[in-house]
Amino acid sequence: MLQAENIKKAYGKKTIVKGISFSLQKGESFGLLGPNGAGKSTTISMISGLVPHDSGNITVGGYVIGKETAKAKQKIGIVPQEIALYPTLTAHENLMFWGKMYGLTHGEAKKRSAEVLEYVGLTERAKDKIETFSGGMKRRINIGAALMHKPELLIMDEPTVGIDPQSRNHILETVKQLNETGMTVIYTSHYMEEVEFLCDRIGIIDQGEMIAIGTKTDLCSRLGGDTIIQLTVSGIDEAFLLAIRSLAHVNDVTVQESELKIDISAAHHEKVVTSLLAKAAAHHINLLSLQVQEPNLERLFLNLTGRTLRD
Repeated sequence: MLQAENIKKAYGKKTIVKGISFSLQKGESFGLLGPNGAGKSTTISMISGLVPHDSGNITVGGYVIGKETAKAKQKIGIVPQEIALYPTLTAHENLMFWGKMYGLTHGEAKKRSAEVLEYVGLTERAKDKIETFSGGMKRRINIGAALMHKPELLIMDEPTVGIDPQSRNHILETVKQLNETGMTVIYTSHYMEEVEFLCDRIGIIDQGEMIAIGTKTDLCSRLGGDTIIQLTVSGIDEAFLLAIRSLAHVNDVTVQESELKIDISAAHHEKVVTSLLAKAAAHHINLLSLQVQEPNLERLFLNLTGRTLRD
């Protein structure tokens, strides 16, 4: 469905995207993770033909972006970060407008508008102006506009930013259903949990480069399958540290003031926790908190980049 090969983009002397490559099979759901400014939006703007790429090759559904861009765009529905709706028009009027922009006839657009409104759960608000809608409802109509021409590839750029939990859940379920019907999805976000819920494979972008790509299991395996136990204690002595380091399945212990990070083999974390509690009691150490952090995308991102996803 999509092939991106070594695509690059610079503005002046600043290179925003530095040779990204990836491909998607038809019906796949692919997540692009990265902090703000990582190059996610620029990447999908090049894929959708909205921004010309400086070098590299992009094909969508067999059509080459830059040579057959108009044909490629017919296969793409794009949901931008910003709301792309006319506030003084009704929901139905907005969908009719965007349907016709995609080349639908009046009759086709009218029929499709009714279908899309039902799909996004806003049939009862069809005749209401967009300016009366909540942020979450606007987001849902924004998605509806991208669905009017029944695209084969749906590109969504941070579609849940700044909305209420109910609308967020509705959007996530809608995207899940669309993908299950065979629609290919690219979903960009800096919310790990959304990408984990929706996507078959995940690409992590940082500073304009694709630094990791694979399934969640593949990516998390890069952490070696280890679990981190984080302890906060009232006081630490050398005897207690020595006792912890001597425990079976403990790989490493780091200390920072009153916090201990204990790297252990993931399969044995329950045994280690039990032993830690026993050692703390034996050494009269007061435990203030204990957290178990299993291998996850958040930890992988921190491991690869030295910062958290939301930095």
